[in-house]
Amino acid sequence: MKKVIITCAVTGGAHTPSMSPHLPVTPEEIARHSVEAVEAGAAIVHLHARDPLTGKPTGSPDVFRQFVGTIKDSTDAVINISTGGGGPSMPIAERAEAGRALKPEMCSLNMGSINLVLSEMAQKDRAWKHDWEKPFLQSTNGMIFRNTYEDIEWILENVGRAGGTRFEFECYDISHLYTLAYFLERGLVKPPLFVQSVFGLRGAQGAHPEDLMHQKRTADRLFGNDYHWSILAAGKNQMPLATMSAVLGGNVRVGLEDSLYIGRGELAQSNAEQVRKIRTILTELGLEIAKPDEVRQLLQLKGKNEVAF
Repeated sequence: MKKVIITCAVTGGAHTPSMSPHLPVTPEEIARHSVEAVEAGAAIVHLHARDPLTGKPTGSPDVFRQFVGTIKDSTDAVINISTGGGGPSMPIAERAEAGRALKPEMCSLNMGSINLVLSEMAQKDRAWKHDWEKPFLQSTNGMIFRNTYEDIEWILENVGRAGGTRFEFECYDISHLYTLAYFLERGLVKPPLFVQSVFGLRGAQGAHPEDLMHQKRTADRLFGNDYHWSILAAGKNQMPLATMSAVLGGNVRVGLEDSLYIGRGELAQSNAEQVRKIRTILTELGLEIAKPDEVRQLLQLKGKNEVAF
């Protein structure tokens, strides 16, 4: 029986400011949450970094080094470093700096530009921790999160080929699957592909079950047996769509980057809490959970000792 890969997205970029006191921000918090998520059943941890003083997203390898080594030493997890978490104003070389320097087994890669609108998050009264958070969210009505073909090719060359790093290809729309197919045809990416379909963010595809089915049908047609499919869904859609993906033979991603809640109106206390919930659902459905070394073999990763941290 095919086993389900659980990815945990531990802490987000600029799109997840201080809306929950449980969101890890400091290196110590990120390391602890990651280790707990792996112990709960996650095989991959998807990581952003924050400046410990300002809370702002950063691509600095020096900040990443303050927690990735601890995670590596404490777990067998596949460490997946974001190349998009610094926000739209950060140049591509800066956004991808940690992936380039640390040469992890995996990095995430957005397969296109999107209108990522987050201004609704600023409409509620919150106890903002940092002065930049509310103005940033309000400004997103005019924001384009850029990842052009030029940007994508730069990351494939300078992070992927140069570092032996493979990718979690984040696809926010049907067009992103076709973009991935273009790079596959050119030989700039190699199977097996790990395709992460993203649902429920304003400015990208919705979170209706038909949206999920359309992504799967299109990916099946474009990639056949050359890919492994996973999904993430934002907010209240996280658990229902993850469950649907697994039933269809796919993999799942949960974590506080994608949803701050564990139930209706109830904030998750940790990333591990979400991992335990989806693992319980999948186990009750008779599905087995993949271990990190099984994921390495499945995705043809280079191994945890071949990284630069």
